[in-house]
Amino acid sequence: MTVKKRALITGITGMVGSHLADFLLENTDWDIYGMCRWRSPLDNVEHLIPLANSKDRVYFLYGDLNDYLSLHNVIKESKPDYVFHLAAQSFPRTSFDSPIDTLNVNILGTSRLLEALRSFEDLDPIIHVCASSEVFGRVPKEKLPIDEECSFHPASPYAISKIGTDLIGRFHAEAYGQKIMTTRMFTHTGPRRGDVFAESTFAKQIAMIEAGVIPPIVKTGNLDSLRTWSDVRDAVRAYYMLVTVNPIAGEYYNIGGTFSCSVKEMLDTLLSMSTLKDIKVETDPERLRPIDADLQVPNTAKFKNHTGWQPEIPFEKTMGDLLNYWRERIKKGQSFLTR
Repeated sequence: MTVKKRALITGITGMVGSHLADFLLENTDWDIYGMCRWRSPLDNVEHLIPLANSKDRVYFLYGDLNDYLSLHNVIKESKPDYVFHLAAQSFPRTSFDSPIDTLNVNILGTSRLLEALRSFEDLDPIIHVCASSEVFGRVPKEKLPIDEECSFHPASPYAISKIGTDLIGRFHAEAYGQKIMTTRMFTHTGPRRGDVFAESTFAKQIAMIEAGVIPPIVKTGNLDSLRTWSDVRDAVRAYYMLVTVNPIAGEYYNIGGTFSCSVKEMLDTLLSMSTLKDIKVETDPERLRPIDADLQVPNTAKFKNHTGWQPEIPFEKTMGDLLNYWRERIKKGQSFLTR
């Protein structure tokens, strides 16, 4: 009898973690162990709760990156063959308000997790450490598209924390022989995207305007930033291929989409999908970052050549699905902050 593989997803309740769980359930026979904090909102994994309640391939384990013993217990319970380390303080704007928490969770939390994994001599999982394209920060035009060797110029405490995450992962692979690969995923979005991110707050505001909840004004931050967009469902397929297609310990990859446009053009796309045509746009100073990573265009040749991955979901579908996600949530009568 073949023993089923086990995957541990830290941050399973986030947008990416929940979509990764969906992908693995549909495309593998692996058992899924999702690490979450006791206070984590379960909105994104609500559809998985029946499986978890019946202990059918999905198991939720309580753990916190700030608590080494809890991480040790999660690993002891899950005995993973694959680890997808997605848990983080993941909001760049929030990191300006909570820089120390961001650095602690993302840098020291990653160190705690990798040290806990290293302490089990009978385990040797393939580990994905998720950094971010934000590590590159403010990139001059002559360095576009951004390849893996582009210098780091972080534009937020979050970006600094993800540089730490990236380097700790690569260090553990080199120093201790752990099978770790790090990724710098560029902008990825879709249903379940947190409403502190630009495209999701725009979609949420449009859905609230359509429902008559708020006046017909979308409030924005910096609209000039250029982004290359990909769909979260393409992103999690990339993460699966990362750990299953000839994984090489210590490697690091830029991953992202092929469609680039400004934040303003992204907003215009969402507005064009609205049932209302008289929505105004206003800049809200509170939504502006002190500095911004404004040219986020990746060179993803290294990852594509290694795995054969290609993004498949078009930008318009991603935006339409995101807008419909918010329409459905607001239709349920839930109240939301107008952030």
